[in-house]
Amino acid sequence: MTKTQTRVSVIIPAYNAAWCVRRAIDSVLAQSFRDFELIVVDDGSTDDTSEILRSYGTLIRIVSKPNGGLSSARNAGIAAAHGEYVAFLDADDGWLPEKLSRQVALLDAYPEIGFCSCATMVHTPAGETLSIWECPAVEGGVLETIFRTNGAVAGSGSAVMARCTLFAQVGGFDETLRSLEDIDMWMRLGAVSGYACIPEKLVFILKHPESMSRNLAVMRASALTVMQKNRSLLPPARRGSFWRAAYASTLADYAKWGYRTGQRNQALRDVLWGLALSPLRTGRLMLGLLRDMVFGRTL
Repeated sequence: MTKTQTRVSVIIPAYNAAWCVRRAIDSVLAQSFRDFELIVVDDGSTDDTSEILRSYGTLIRIVSKPNGGLSSARNAGIAAAHGEYVAFLDADDGWLPEKLSRQVALLDAYPEIGFCSCATMVHTPAGETLSIWECPAVEGGVLETIFRTNGAVAGSGSAVMARCTLFAQVGGFDETLRSLEDIDMWMRLGAVSGYACIPEKLVFILKHPESMSRNLAVMRASALTVMQKNRSLLPPARRGSFWRAAYASTLADYAKWGYRTGQRNQALRDVLWGLALSPLRTGRLMLGLLRDMVFGRTL
């Protein structure tokens, strides 16, 4: 690392984020760790986002581009980054002041760790805490853990810091995915490097009340694509029954969410598909879901 290199490049993708981006930017500028650059990618916004960004002057770097989606915006930020580490933050989320300090100290101390995150508070639009996204129990390595539970990396796209050199190795965010592009990236990072999670609650993310039901079909399709495309990243011995069980568990998750939002035919099909795919490892789970759905019970 040269003496003039920035330690951390912070990347905030922003599309029509005039209503929230100030809070995200201000939470970065309030960090106790100061050796960072803040790159905000204006992804073709049509509201007042660009005016708000310009009001910060030289405190931030603005990358402006035609609208291309979240992955495209993050990739543009990575391409512009000068930092040793890259940290991501969505425009409607924010950080507590010690977030960068804790993560830089962790990555500096453990070179085998390629990326890290931290425990995260999930907030309502009113600022109330709904839940805590805790650090995962990593079993069999982070890659297998993410296959078992797609949301294992606490805080995901607003909590992860990674070594910049890794993106040259694994590539950028997949711009063909309409959702779960962050899960896809963590799988690829987990295949080539270690992961750690700081148990302190250093991030807060906003949960939109209708986001799950509105985007469920897109999320389901992306989740299945991610599980399929990254199967080859697993060790050969884990690409058979382990992968089928993980895939079936993903189907079970979306079956439950679909059932709760009235998409019951799709939910039943997913349960039957999962049962056929992994009857020994997930049979009890699938049969229990099937029973409850047939009898109209609450899941």
